[in-house]
Amino acid sequence: MRKWVPTLALLVLLVPAAAYPQSKNSKSGVYEQLNLFGEAFERIRQDAVEPVADRKLIETAIAGMMAALDPHCVYLSEAEYKALQSPGDTASGSTGLVITLDGGQVKVVSPRDGSPAAAAGIKPGETIFAIDKDPVYDLTLSEVEQKLRGPVDSEVTLTLRRADGKPADITLKRSDAKLATVASHLDGDDVGYVRISGFDDTTNAALTAAVQDLQQKAGKKLVGFVVDLRNNPGGNFGTAVSVADDFIDKGDIAVLKSHGDDNNKHIAATPGDITNGVPIVALVNGGTGREAELVAGALQDNHRAILVGTKTFGESAIETLIPLNGNGAIRLTTARFQTPSGRAIQGKGLDPDLKVVPVKLERLAQGLNRREADLRGALKNTDPTAAPANPAPATPGTPNPAPPGTATTPPPPKEASTSVASSDLGTSDDEQLTQALDVLRGLALVSARNNQ
Repeated sequence: MRKWVPTLALLVLLVPAAAYPQSKNSKSGVYEQLNLFGEAFERIRQDAVEPVADRKLIETAIAGMMAALDPHCVYLSEAEYKALQSPGDTASGSTGLVITLDGGQVKVVSPRDGSPAAAAGIKPGETIFAIDKDPVYDLTLSEVEQKLRGPVDSEVTLTLRRADGKPADITLKRSDAKLATVASHLDGDDVGYVRISGFDDTTNAALTAAVQDLQQKAGKKLVGFVVDLRNNPGGNFGTAVSVADDFIDKGDIAVLKSHGDDNNKHIAATPGDITNGVPIVALVNGGTGREAELVAGALQDNHRAILVGTKTFGESAIETLIPLNGNGAIRLTTARFQTPSGRAIQGKGLDPDLKVVPVKLERLAQGLNRREADLRGALKNTDPTAAPANPAPATPGTPNPAPPGTATTPPPPKEASTSVASSDLGTSDDEQLTQALDVLRGLALVSARNNQ
């Protein structure tokens, strides 16, 4: 007798709500598909030349469902889930790398400031091929993250593809995972520079302290702040909302879109601005991702800051860790956020108000630094994009577009994002910061003339 009932019951619980049809006629089709799974499950149990444990079959099936979704969705076994909840002393060390999966390859989103990975010069977009000589192409995201963790002061060797396309072995010594997320200094005697490299439970207090310290040092000479969000891969969602709220006195911070077109939630700012309303220039680049994009979008849409730099990563997924009744958990993308005006970030990123490419810094080869839209299975932005009503006329002296069917020159490759090493941020060699300072001081000059 076939024992399908437990299997089907488990699958029914796991099928997303969207998979359940709304009509009785189509409902039978769902159960037919579940019966198909049950039949395949039994054939494997009975006929596979190598016996496979039932639990492994079920876990593999769940993992397969998660793999069919966006790159951030993953199944965690019970052991992995417990390790995530209570890492313990044996896994408290970190390399500081934030990674993602792209077609089975492990890509670096960004290293955390002050981490071993940042000290070693690892940059956004580089590919990890092996960890301690073991290939990682067939591992899940959670498995790779687990291999990167280990005891404090233990070493791990990464095999990377660098910007020049050549492989390189880099040995990192894991350190305490608790890293500072806010750094600041006074530029000259009139501009406060605040670097926000992530969002955790210490960020809000550190940001407030940094702003107050800079205000005290500069006094009445303070003309504004540069808020550096480059190479910030995100972090705690609630903390990021609070950071945006710190700079915005009124208006929306973000719009959350969950399952269904009508399930939109507006997150509004509360009164108060820790900078007392002085001008802000925010620095962004291709390593500005997720919650950092939420902050950047809120500042831009509320006209609270001018964005300077290059296009952001383009990932606005909000993940939820859902336990499966003693059988592990799934990490599922349950919502995504938009800017206050409703601009979609997912797959698009945010365009800066002023594009500044740091020409002195090394560019990554095309394809190394990918955005969220390039990742396999990435959530698609379904917002319609209107074609320009009046195409720009051809420049005099240039040939007209070729008629259909004739050979044409291939379009130029996608713009390569610039690789910025953490050690270059906020220094005298940082061209993007130099431009931001010029913009801020220019705004102060114009404002002073208007007030005369």
